[in-house]
Amino acid sequence: MLGLLDRTAQLTNLKRDTPYPEPLACDGALEMTALAATLLFAHGQTTERTVAAAERLARVLGMAVKVLPYWGELIVKVDGAPVSHMVPAKPLGVDMGRVLAVTRVIDQICHGELPAGAARSALESAGRLPPASTPRFTLFAAIGAASLGMIFGTLDAASLLLIAASAAIGALVRRCLSGFSHDPLIQPLCAALIAGVVAATASRFQLTGTTTTLVAFCPCMVLVPGPHILNGAIDLARTRIALGLARLTYAGVIVLLICAGGLFGFTAAGGNLAIAGPSPPVPLIIDAIAAGCAVASFGTFFSMPWRLLAFPIAVGMLAHMARWALISLAGGSAPSGALVACILASVLTTPVVDRLHLPFAAVAFCAVVSLMPGFFLFNTATGLVELVSIGPAAPPALLTSIVANSTTAFLIIMAMTFGLILPRMLYEHFWPSAA
Repeated sequence: MLGLLDRTAQLTNLKRDTPYPEPLACDGALEMTALAATLLFAHGQTTERTVAAAERLARVLGMAVKVLPYWGELIVKVDGAPVSHMVPAKPLGVDMGRVLAVTRVIDQICHGELPAGAARSALESAGRLPPASTPRFTLFAAIGAASLGMIFGTLDAASLLLIAASAAIGALVRRCLSGFSHDPLIQPLCAALIAGVVAATASRFQLTGTTTTLVAFCPCMVLVPGPHILNGAIDLARTRIALGLARLTYAGVIVLLICAGGLFGFTAAGGNLAIAGPSPPVPLIIDAIAAGCAVASFGTFFSMPWRLLAFPIAVGMLAHMARWALISLAGGSAPSGALVACILASVLTTPVVDRLHLPFAAVAFCAVVSLMPGFFLFNTATGLVELVSIGPAAPPALLTSIVANSTTAFLIIMAMTFGLILPRMLYEHFWPSAA
């Protein structure tokens, strides 16, 4: 009997000394932490900020955890105890409205403004926030594609209307498909297919080769998964190799489907493939205004609240003006212009997104979306298709064009990635408390 009492006392003291809650409380805290991490991870928050927010929430709930993110799942593991919780999670979407709402709920819990009993329902409600309405989504898809057309040198009204109409139809199709299938690959493929068909039809009305190419690829440009590319590059830089490669592979598959859909639609509708020449330069004021419109469009795609759109629009316009000045006045190259513009955008964006609890990759990509080398990627894909069709008799100029376009596209993407990530990581290194 005395031994049983001693054992009971030891267990009571052990329970009092442990830093973890009671078993039921521990399970509830694990589930809530996993839910918050899943919502952030799945809707575009960077991996580092997702882990930091989830571990902060767990500490407030009374336990120390480690959040281990992988492609397809998240594991929340209690430090020093064989207790963990695994949930399925894939970072397929980008929704700044939901990220902002989830982070706000976490802040309310941590500041004692929201009782733990109501926290789960609040998190679930934040994760169910609707995306941008279909009319807004469609309108801004048209505006964004037409703005990209202006940036790349198309200023005649007929071509811009074709680009806008193609992008609007693609946006409506994407929204309709989202009601039938959750496959994230079908939507960009079908939208790109529509863009190719519209461009092939337009090519019969005496449009130049460059204009036809812009009509084809500008609606495709609004489909580019830039946040996934940036988040993947950030994960690689932080040695999360498997997750980073998975993100980049996912983004690469989408880009391939966009190119394939656009080219298939173009050829199926009877268009004649041809590599387009360089686009003419546009005046600074048109370039800056069009860049601002493109930023607003991508902010809409990522469900950014109206009140927050002004900041990335201003950053995007400033970044574009810096690029325009470097290329037009100083004679710089497209990759160097992209590097300077992205460094400026990252320096301006990094401290603000952390204060507002917004996903860095989505906001930063919004600001520099029009710098993506869609023109060079589309020309590369067109050249490869032409090379296959001609065979061994292909002229050397075609091979040179393919190499030049693909190399330029690669250098621009690398310059954008480096320019956006470097200031961000330096900021987190030197001011970790502010990040």
